[in-house]
Amino acid sequence: MDIHYSISNFPSNLKTVLTIGTFDGIHKGHRYILQSLISESKRLGFSSVLLTFNPHPRNVLFPQGQDLKLLNTIDEKVLELQNIGIDHLIIHEFTKDFSRISPVNFIRDILVSKLNMQYMIVGYDHHFGRNREGSFEELQQLSDLYNFSLQKIEAHEFKDIKISSTKVRKALLEGNVHHAYNLLGYYYILSGVVLHGNKLGRKIGFPTANIEVDKNKLIPKPGVYVVKVSIEAQIYFGMLNIDIRTEKIEVHIFDFSEFIYDKIIQVYLISRLRDGKKMDSLEDLKSELINDEKKARVILQNKFA
Repeated sequence: MDIHYSISNFPSNLKTVLTIGTFDGIHKGHRYILQSLISESKRLGFSSVLLTFNPHPRNVLFPQGQDLKLLNTIDEKVLELQNIGIDHLIIHEFTKDFSRISPVNFIRDILVSKLNMQYMIVGYDHHFGRNREGSFEELQQLSDLYNFSLQKIEAHEFKDIKISSTKVRKALLEGNVHHAYNLLGYYYILSGVVLHGNKLGRKIGFPTANIEVDKNKLIPKPGVYVVKVSIEAQIYFGMLNIDIRTEKIEVHIFDFSEFIYDKIIQVYLISRLRDGKKMDSLEDLKSELINDEKKARVILQNKFA
């Protein structure tokens, strides 16, 4: 997958099959669209292209009081997209000036003229252009005018539930990582830099890596989780705690003793063990963590043996 950090960097000589959107979460509904994109591009012999934006449009247009939390950082999004098989990813900077482009100008001047779009695939609820004024009906009119084919993909469902980023967020905020997995198609990721902590865990035999995640990232319901950890492409397992008061994120990695301060790691939430508890003493905390580890190892044995 080739990555372009501006529309202007894309080679306009390539004929493209294109889809567009924020694709927050790259959930199963998104993947359904992207698989259609790949299939059509192969059938036609064109390049498959996803045009997405960074930062998220809502954070640019409504910076004050914006409480939207994202399922993916841009790096996490790239990580997931690399496994899907599209040819080109364009990550275009979203600005207020960009948001003012009219639907007609957006289609004619950017998608058709600059990105050489021959075929467009959109989701069932797609809107585009200034104030999201552009509808599918308008796209149909423009496709005739500017000579590109158009396909709308209906909502993808899981057990009669229309999959959406909103439903994934709800599941995570309720601590239901199993349901989130079913909607996403992969374990939810928390990634970030490992910072120095108070080293309290080390005193009781449970050293932890404190992770600083992106401020716009959705943090699931506080509590203790069973996790898979990726450090420089090496996979480990462990358990993670999200503090109910501070949303501080700490992960204890099983059978691991290396120093990883200042490194970026990825933590995948596999299962939720329990709510957080306030312990009366370090001995009580140690006893609880020993029980957590026993349960976590059983879960991991059943899932990954």
